[in-house]
Amino acid sequence: MNGKLNLSIATGDYDRTRPLISGQVQIDGVDPVFMTLSPEEMFFRAFRNEEFDISELSFSSYTVKHAEGTCPYIAVPVFLSRAFRHTSIYVRTDRIKRPEDLKGKRIGIPEYQLTANVWARAVLQDDFGVRPEDVTWVRGGIDEPGRPEKIKLQLPSDVRLEAAPEGDTISAMLDRGDIDAFMAPRPPSCAGKNPHVGWLFPDPTEAAKDYYRRTNVFPIMHVVGIRKTLAQAHPWLPAAVLKAFEASKRIALDKLSDTSATKVTLPFVEEQLKAARELLGDDHWPYGIAPNRTTLETFLRHHHSQGLSKRLLTVEEIFHPATYETAKI
Repeated sequence: MNGKLNLSIATGDYDRTRPLISGQVQIDGVDPVFMTLSPEEMFFRAFRNEEFDISELSFSSYTVKHAEGTCPYIAVPVFLSRAFRHTSIYVRTDRIKRPEDLKGKRIGIPEYQLTANVWARAVLQDDFGVRPEDVTWVRGGIDEPGRPEKIKLQLPSDVRLEAAPEGDTISAMLDRGDIDAFMAPRPPSCAGKNPHVGWLFPDPTEAAKDYYRRTNVFPIMHVVGIRKTLAQAHPWLPAAVLKAFEASKRIALDKLSDTSATKVTLPFVEEQLKAARELLGDDHWPYGIAPNRTTLETFLRHHHSQGLSKRLLTVEEIFHPATYETAKI
């Protein structure tokens, strides 16, 4: 016995988590057992069965449960997944020419409450006046039929949500033209194959850059949650978790900056890193509350207005108080 807490930790396999998974970075007072899982499996197991002591969590699912007072986890402001979701909206390009054309149309989704979809709907509403109640939502698996919502929802009465036909998928429906658009964190299987299926935004990178310049919002997809009973029993644990994930991210960014031999299997990494820093600043993937307040408040506002959280939450109440501020030397 080494006196440390033996804790199960579920995360994705990212450059920003690998120093933790390898043991290069330690969480103070913790002897971890890491599991690297896909978001779908990780979130399903965390929210359905509370299987992990510490887990990467869907920001939207966490907010739904937290607003209800039924979440078994308390979050720390570690944002393992972030993405501008302009790439998440595919359309039948033979029908939809601009975002406003989506009014009155049918959009396929794997789950209504997915964080990616909260952000995509926010963009459509704020920038183009397309509200959630202006379309019909068709829920089904992306490429496998029968996908359920992970958590039960009580949506506003004016939101039209219907199930895909039994045995069908939203990728197949988009391919056939049974729906007009598709919104999900993964692309439809017909993308690149059907000439009439493509991104809503022809240049989503430029659309996302313009969005950031106007809003100062870099969308957050996932947070890290600690089992509430553990955080209550060990008040030092949330700050220790934040500290370790910050250290792990710093190592990943240092490696990314070392372009003597590229660390990711992509060309133009140096140029992309320069562009990201010019747009977002030197710490272009910040953790913590202060540098993310605008993004967090924007998400909570839309999450509530879309009928997903029962009440409008504040930034402070969704994170453990020990992580509001960190020590400076």
